[in-house]
Amino acid sequence: MNSFSDLGLSTPILKALQDLGFEKPSEIQDQAIPQLLDKAQDFIGLAQTGTGKTAAFGLPLLQRIDSQNKSTQALILAPTRELGQQIAEQLALYSRYLDKINVLPVYGGAAISNQIKDLKKPQQVVIATPGRLIDLLNRKAIKLNDLRLLVLDEADEMLNMGFKDELNEILSHTPEEKMTWLFSATMPKEIQRIVNSYMHEPAEVKINPKNQVNTSIDHQFCQTRQGDKNAALMRFLDLEPELRGVVFCRTKRDTQNLAEELLKEGYQADALHGDLSQPQRDRVMKRFKNKELQVLIATDVAARGIDVNDLTHVFHMALPDDDAYYTHRSGRTARAGKKGISMVFTNNREQGHLKRLMRALGIEFTKVEVPGFEAIAQKRLENWCHTVAKTDIKSGIDNDLYAIAKEAFAELTKEQLMAKLLTLELRNLTAQQGRDLNDHSKAQFKKGGRSGGGRGRGGYKGKKGGRGNSKGNFKRRFEKR
Repeated sequence: MNSFSDLGLSTPILKALQDLGFEKPSEIQDQAIPQLLDKAQDFIGLAQTGTGKTAAFGLPLLQRIDSQNKSTQALILAPTRELGQQIAEQLALYSRYLDKINVLPVYGGAAISNQIKDLKKPQQVVIATPGRLIDLLNRKAIKLNDLRLLVLDEADEMLNMGFKDELNEILSHTPEEKMTWLFSATMPKEIQRIVNSYMHEPAEVKINPKNQVNTSIDHQFCQTRQGDKNAALMRFLDLEPELRGVVFCRTKRDTQNLAEELLKEGYQADALHGDLSQPQRDRVMKRFKNKELQVLIATDVAARGIDVNDLTHVFHMALPDDDAYYTHRSGRTARAGKKGISMVFTNNREQGHLKRLMRALGIEFTKVEVPGFEAIAQKRLENWCHTVAKTDIKSGIDNDLYAIAKEAFAELTKEQLMAKLLTLELRNLTAQQGRDLNDHSKAQFKKGGRSGGGRGRGGYKGKKGGRGNSKGNFKRRFEKR
């Protein structure tokens, strides 16, 4: 595979990529970028989420922009506000060493008056959701007369979200003499109709889906009863407090119910689904990006556009009906050359679905055990000890309070005091043995990894530090498990 310097990119863009630590292009980038830079042509790029499509079209797009021309030269359509914002942020990073290029994202859920005001200024690149762009076109707030390039990102998802009529109307407002670059995970009939109606002899790059499952992802599954899936998830969260991930559920109700249960048990979690208003979605995403949440629970549609760095895990409470959505989901982790874990919670009846997924995507799943009480208790104790040891006391303690404690412990040796503290910390843990959440009936896969701790190929290393759950919450959870 080529390096970025072999693809025909300009020196300022290569310098920005170097700053970002990008070394080797992904397969879609390697194949698409030279073609998009070489000549003015329509283009179709078929690849799954998480494969680097934004850079695949974003880098050549920026290189084609004339910074001296103040008109809108490129329009990028994205299905969700979050994805539009992510694209804008990435283009800003890629263009940091280029002459000033103005990039403006416009989307629903924000004041249209402010966006109209911004569009009165020169904006060479506009990123828009279809509904908001239609509003702006109807108000004659945006001019597409000089448009040179139209990008349809996640085109299949725009159709899934009901934007068929909006896409047709937007395309009818664009000049015939332009390039259209269409990027999509799949090619349904409606996408093919758009291609036939609005594109001229497009070049095409199709990345084989079987090659698109990131090799840095460790695919795991654990077999548990349907009613024990939530409890099993909690044990993995207990085992690795520094874990950060997305939990996928099938329905909006499932996401909300799981989020409420996790919050009740003291976990840092929240839900993202279609019933939330845009301000509510923004608040949830802000908390997640600021690492105030350990896990985000979402449906497939609601998770579109989520692009958060350093996610260690993706959990699947149920497998998606469409195999491509598994790739979309798991691609949220193991980005930028890092490792990640994609874990499926299955019951015995879902094993056939898992086998079909393995064959369809050409991947292997390692079976892991739901952690038992001993593994959780040991990890909780390690975390508690580490937290005590690293606690900052520079700010000092009130002298009167310190004197009270000093008098109370005056007759205790260091060893006695340590033993008493450990006894208090362990009292709630050892009182609850917790039941085995693993379902071993009719197991269809060979056991992999260690029992108790539940470690497969990627395993759970049990990092020290991070948040520990309160003793009371821990006790209550094991009473239920």
